[in-house]
Amino acid sequence: MGGLPNFKVLVLRSNKFGGNISLPSPTKLPFPELQVLDISQNAFVGSLPDRYFNNFRAMIEEKKRNDPILNFDDMGYRQFVNIIVTLKGQDQLLNRLLEAFTTMDLSSNSFSGTIPPSIGNLKILKYLNLSHNTLTGHIPSSLGSMSELESLDLSTNKLDGEIPSELTRLTFLAKLNLSMNNLVGQIPQTNQFSTFENDSYMGNWGLCGAPLTVKCDNGTTLQPEEEGDDEYEFIDGFCWRSIVMGYGSGFVVGIGIGYMIIRSGRPTWLVNSFLELVINIGRRRRNSASKRKRIV
Repeated sequence: MGGLPNFKVLVLRSNKFGGNISLPSPTKLPFPELQVLDISQNAFVGSLPDRYFNNFRAMIEEKKRNDPILNFDDMGYRQFVNIIVTLKGQDQLLNRLLEAFTTMDLSSNSFSGTIPPSIGNLKILKYLNLSHNTLTGHIPSSLGSMSELESLDLSTNKLDGEIPSELTRLTFLAKLNLSMNNLVGQIPQTNQFSTFENDSYMGNWGLCGAPLTVKCDNGTTLQPEEEGDDEYEFIDGFCWRSIVMGYGSGFVVGIGIGYMIIRSGRPTWLVNSFLELVINIGRRRRNSASKRKRIV
């Protein structure tokens, strides 16, 4: 099939195809006109097909036409294509003008290894889905060169490292899913990245910053402290504890000293004063009790 010069749409999704599609083939320049490639939900293995990425001319550069007027048959062939596209785990049926539509879905297979930087050469690709594989390594910064990209799904892999700041160049990006990976660092905040919700990043325990509730250590996402916070923290975190500890310690020490003084009978004046106070309190209580009885 790679040798067919006008082959534009290849959809093999939801089958049981397997094997390694990165192995060498007799076709020197495969799929030069391919615009739609969907081999998702199969059992393909091995690395991503780097040699294809370098030759998908219809995804690399816009086709220049010298004939401004197309005949009826040509226009009828190119007019519209119905294609199922998976966006954030949901299948959507799209009806698009084939002339301006490009998509590549390699999701739900067993592809491994890193994402080759050459994929960034697909400058007019609009939908890219590499989710649900076992891809490793960093997200290549070359993806920032895919200026026409509208949807990017790299979820449920084993990607690590930081989110490249180059991805903020993707000003047409409307759908992003980087969830369920091992990404770390601060989430970019500029351009389209300021519009994505939590579900675009969930499952990456090393990520921080908006829209996540996890704050970054560098302080860029920390809320500014209000005036008086330091003073309040000092009072709340130190003084009241010290006061309670002081009163508690003093009470225990006082009880101990009083017990020792009464037991030893020294100094005599202090013991006599304390005993006189206790006797007076007892007399007052007895007098009060007698008055209440007479009233009754």
